[in-house]
Formats: sequence, structure tokens, C-alpha cells
Amino acid sequence: MRDTENVFHLAIPCADLAAAEAFYVEKMGCTRARKYEDRITLNFFGDQVVCHLAPDEIDPAPKLYPRHFGITFRRREPFDGLLARVRERGIELFREPTTRFPGRPEEHLTFFLKDPSNNVLEFKFYHRSQYMY
Repeated sequence: MRDTENVFHLAIPCADLAAAEAFYVEKMGCTRARKYEDRITLNFFGDQVVCHLAPDEIDPAPKLYPRHFGITFRRREPFDGLLARVRERGIELFREPTTRFPGRPEEHLTFFLKDPSNNVLEFKFYHRSQYMY
């Protein structure tokens, strides 16, 4: 099981390291931990995302499912804050904010972004935190 001592690690393909760094660090507010010729390592909301230079691995027509990643927020304020930052910094939304499963216990808010390498990111907030998993 996850605890605060451990960090989830995700490696994703990247077409352009400079564009990835501009998106994740300058626009999204992540922290760059390391940079090499072929990858950058990021603190992505407390977890580790590594953008590996792999221009031949880029999905030319990304879809929401089955492949995406992101953050599920426990509190509404950080979710709203990130959405405000996305809008302020002119990040294009891949899918506008919406409510999924309205009226059901697992009802949640969600929006999707696409990074410069067409990796799809989802951000969620469940009204009832016990439904986060």
C-alpha cells in the first residue's frame, strides 16, 4: 500500500524535452528534479514523472481511454486552483470540466489536458473522498 514515504513513478514518451519542460514546469508548476540529454525527471504533484525523449513513440491521435494519467485531489480547493492556473496560463483543455456520474455516490468533477507530446492528463475531485479508489 502507498504511504507518504513512497513515490509513484511514471515514464512517458516525449517528442521535445524543451517543450515538455515548458509545459510541466512553467505552465503546470511542477518542479524539475533532473535533466539529461534524453529525459527530464519531474516532481509531478508529489510523484515522479519522467519524460523520455522518444519521438517515434508519440500517439498522433490521442484519446481519453484507455491511456491517461493524472491526479485525484482529496480536497476541492487544489482542484479548483489547478483549473484556474490552467486557464490563466492558456493551457488548452483536451476536455472541458464536467461532472461524471451525477447523483451517484461516485460523482466527481474532472477535466483533461494534453501535453506537447499528446500524453493525456486527467484531474479529478470526488465529492465523497471514500470513492477516490
